[in-house]
Amino acid sequence: MSKLQFIGGGRMAEALLAGLLGTEEWAATDIRVVELSESRRSELAGRYPGLDLGDTPVECDGLVLATKPDVVLAVLARAVAVGARRVLSVAAGISLDSLESTVAQAGGPQCETSVVRAMPNTPALVGQGATAICVGARGGADDLRWAEELLGAVGLVEVVPETLMDAVTGLSGSGPAYIFLVAEALIEAGVSNGLPRDMAERLAGQTLLGASTLLVQSEQSAEELRVMVTSPGGTTERALAVLNEREVPSAFVAAVSEAARRSAEMG
Repeated sequence: MSKLQFIGGGRMAEALLAGLLGTEEWAATDIRVVELSESRRSELAGRYPGLDLGDTPVECDGLVLATKPDVVLAVLARAVAVGARRVLSVAAGISLDSLESTVAQAGGPQCETSVVRAMPNTPALVGQGATAICVGARGGADDLRWAEELLGAVGLVEVVPETLMDAVTGLSGSGPAYIFLVAEALIEAGVSNGLPRDMAERLAGQTLLGASTLLVQSEQSAEELRVMVTSPGGTTERALAVLNEREVPSAFVAAVSEAARRSAEMG
């Protein structure tokens, strides 16, 4: 029986896989990846020697659902019918109720499989993810610890009630795209002010990396850090005046709210 089984071998699954194999607790032989694409299985086999790969689920202790949302329930039903003690879903917008109903139907009246729902984001691909998790009615503290161990290998993990998962989706789930949009705008601004594009790309990327690292590592709030960098009468103060005049902060609030509403619709 596999200690851990991934259903789906895409980018998010590989990010989690690589994170786990970078710890002392996990070995490739502990993990099975179920992936329909033969070429993708070959890629994973080349990168992670010893990994168990196949195109059908087997009985396992822990199951990670990393497929597209439109097929996740059908895939879950097949996997639970084979046998799984715990399930972690990283499929966007699929509620605990839907997941647990599928588990109950597939596993029968004696089924005790617990379910944890997660909302990770793409920086998990570089070990800097931000993920929120919530546990279903059959789960408990042990299941949350199990999920935190898995997802903690690729970044920050926060435990939330499911009622906050749409807000998490709007903030951190979709959030990387907002930052990439800011990066695009900064690069174009640099170019329009005379910088070579490759230099503008390096400066914008490093500025975002440096500011984010400072925010995470500093004991000061985002507001305090902004004030610290904004000298009275200086260049930053004038730039921020333009952003506020054009209601950029309000636009971000509206964007997160709209993404959260769309997440609720999908669920």
